[in-house]
Amino acid sequence: MGAAVSRIFAALDSHERIVLFGDYDVDGVTSLALLAEMLRAYGGTPELFLPLRMEEGYGLSRESVQRCLEECRPQLLIAIDCGTASANEISELKNRGVDVIVLDHHEPKSRLPDCVAIVNPKADSASPFHYLCSVGIVFKLCHALLKTRPLPEFDLKSKLDLVALGTVADIVPLVEENRLLVQRGAIEIGRTSRVGLRNLMQIAGVRPPISPEDIGYRLGPRLNAAGRLSTAEKSLRLLLTTNEEEAAALATELDQQNRARQDVEKEILAAVIVIIEKQFDAARDAAIVAGARGWHPGVLGIVASRIARKYHRPAIMIGFDDHGLGKGSGRSINGLNLVDALTRCAATLEKFGGHEMAAGLALHEDNFPKFAEAFCSTARELLSEEALQRSLRLDHELPFTSINVEFLRWHELLQPFGNGNPQPVFFARAVEPVGPPRVSNGKHLVFRLRQGQRDRRAVYFDGASNEFPEPPWDIAFRIGADEYGGETLVGIRIEGLRAAEKI
Repeated sequence: MGAAVSRIFAALDSHERIVLFGDYDVDGVTSLALLAEMLRAYGGTPELFLPLRMEEGYGLSRESVQRCLEECRPQLLIAIDCGTASANEISELKNRGVDVIVLDHHEPKSRLPDCVAIVNPKADSASPFHYLCSVGIVFKLCHALLKTRPLPEFDLKSKLDLVALGTVADIVPLVEENRLLVQRGAIEIGRTSRVGLRNLMQIAGVRPPISPEDIGYRLGPRLNAAGRLSTAEKSLRLLLTTNEEEAAALATELDQQNRARQDVEKEILAAVIVIIEKQFDAARDAAIVAGARGWHPGVLGIVASRIARKYHRPAIMIGFDDHGLGKGSGRSINGLNLVDALTRCAATLEKFGGHEMAAGLALHEDNFPKFAEAFCSTARELLSEEALQRSLRLDHELPFTSINVEFLRWHELLQPFGNGNPQPVFFARAVEPVGPPRVSNGKHLVFRLRQGQRDRRAVYFDGASNEFPEPPWDIAFRIGADEYGGETLVGIRIEGLRAAEKI
């Protein structure tokens, strides 16, 4: 961090050309916006550069570096949310007279790049900050810059809206300081002065108080949509613009791109499920690998996530172009570190990188069968039989008589919920429906449930396609505030049910 701060101030003082080289997801775009605002407050005029997902791939690829050199002619390049695994590309930049700083949180490979500074907690096994994503690391850098050279008029806390967006969207653990960054950042989102973010909230139907679910399911996907289907430049402009008209237009465009992304995703998901149903054997297969020509690489991470959840297996989805070059994304389940697993399959891959639970990769179509076999074999070796069994972990038995608004108030003090700090799952015995459920949107069920003398309203999302045993039931559920009939009640969201066990 010290080396990064010194080099940045030297570049600012001598008016060097500083280029912020980002990534096209929410973490990358919010990181770029935050550091740009910080450097501009010091009088700098950094160029902002985003790679083109389809043409150039992820991070400091040869193609994106070449375009960056031609368009921006950097003297100092700050690689954000990428760069840790780009030793060769950074060596080439150094040979061209460009100094490089890496701000990243991706898993390092065997050789770290030779550059001015690598600010990546995962490059140091003793670091206590492994939970931070890139926008969290940029926030720390901004703090270090302000400690070194204070700017009394710059309010870093007001920038926590960007930090919360990137932290939740990147699904890093909401533990330690991340919980505070998201908790305070959610408040800043609720009162943000960013006209673009305000317009996006309006279109997404998001109102304060802001929850991680609002970020993860409403704001994050819309900010991600541009980078998935084309370029993330519109998302970056939305976060930085001060023009109300431009903000409204960009928010509308991102919402439309998100709808287009959903259509592409549904089409590919349906095709993947057809392939899986023909080939997948739960007793035999410890992983799922699928690929085809024409699958859009920008949505394969979401498809892999849905497949991993549906079948409870690590899933890798790959789309090949007309030349047989494939780009893919993987999502894991607890018990398998994706980067470790892909390292064992490295001989079949062109390149790969990522985190324990999510990764990206590139390979040639000719190597696809070998890779699929190697990855499935590696998963079988690394995953225990217990890890391959779908399970619902229950936190506490909670009878209906104990559920009230006061209990909900204490429950909400555990927020923000997310990866690393999951929302509690409760358990209630011998519950019966009061009449048949009402079907909502053709797929959700709304119940009136009774336990003893106490009734509760409960929703079972995507429950309409399930078959239910004869009541009474034991149910697993989560609770939350339920605005119903103008009154705040404690709502129940069913996570699973079974025939009641006799005690």
